[in-house]
Amino acid sequence: MPERRKIALLIEWSRAYGRGVLAGIAHYVKAHESWKIYQTERRLCDGAPGWLKNWQGDGIIARIENRELLGAIRKLGVPVVDLFEHRSTEGIPGVITDNRAIAHLAADHLIERGLKHFAYCGLPGIYSSEARGECFVDYLNRLGYEVSVYDNPRQPGTSFISASEDHELRCEETVATWVSSLPKPVGLMACNDLRAHQVLMACSDRNIAVPEELAVIGVDNDELICELCHPPLSSIEQNSEGVGYQAASLLDRLLDGEAPPADPILVEPLAVVPRQSTDIVAVGDADVAAAVYFIRSRACDGIQVSDVVQHVHVSRSTLERRFSRLLGRSPKAEILRVRLDRVKHLLSMTDYPLVKIARLAGFEYMESMCECFKRVTGQTPGEYRSGSRADD
Repeated sequence: MPERRKIALLIEWSRAYGRGVLAGIAHYVKAHESWKIYQTERRLCDGAPGWLKNWQGDGIIARIENRELLGAIRKLGVPVVDLFEHRSTEGIPGVITDNRAIAHLAADHLIERGLKHFAYCGLPGIYSSEARGECFVDYLNRLGYEVSVYDNPRQPGTSFISASEDHELRCEETVATWVSSLPKPVGLMACNDLRAHQVLMACSDRNIAVPEELAVIGVDNDELICELCHPPLSSIEQNSEGVGYQAASLLDRLLDGEAPPADPILVEPLAVVPRQSTDIVAVGDADVAAAVYFIRSRACDGIQVSDVVQHVHVSRSTLERRFSRLLGRSPKAEILRVRLDRVKHLLSMTDYPLVKIARLAGFEYMESMCECFKRVTGQTPGEYRSGSRADD
């Protein structure tokens, strides 16, 4: 039996994203049984562990968050896969989440709530935050919307993220003043769940109603943070397990002699996980708002447009005309959209057979679900499931 490769994992345990990455790596290791793992409990901002200097290993997967860790890793001269986005780590192959796809998911989620004003609250000077903000603004600008962006000068430091994050998360008053100045109602994307939590605290301090005046969505879907927010925070589920699995696969290929990729490997996020912080229909029409709430709560029960009409007590033609004018789609299209979102979630997060998924998403027949899914997404359910999973 060949000797197992000695691999160091320098990834934080303190955040949901890091724990998800480690779970993806564990999945790869279990499937291939070719690695001996070296790791210690870490926070995101930690430098190089003491044992790394004299470590005699084969490869490293790391979230290279500061210059100390970067320097220590470079000195070892072994293949490395970096999972952290920063220009200072250029030259090291990486696997990262697709920030453009994250921004588009957030924007679409807020647009679907009927909002016309938008804002972005990031952490200035942090690459992933700035990339998400730029993509969010660009996407909405191309759709004809303006976006307000929080801007506060970055704090200097040797850390790529901690100095800015620690400083910004102490700037409650600055954030609260900016949030108060935004046109209402407004849909706001925060760069991560911690930042979104700060925005929600600012709203509470300034008596800004969430989600009625300001709807907030974060990134990471850290369930502890999201559920402890008031109200509970909607967030984007990054495919951190997929990042970990792909990073492990890439490191194995590098150790086999494959040339490193010129650009980072991008892993698409899984889905929006909606909670109360974006539970709004900002359309200025009580009947349409009632119809949307009914559809979003009952679409997967197999309702039809006739059920929606009966619920809101207006004629079908009137509802369809007003619905289309305000939301740009018909009640039937909204029912299908909600059902397909449910299908995507179940494909990504469960191993349920397609027959069960169709039933849980409100489709009478599996075949009609598959046909609609392929028409809307361009993929079969099986193709979507394979692409969203942390597999080889």
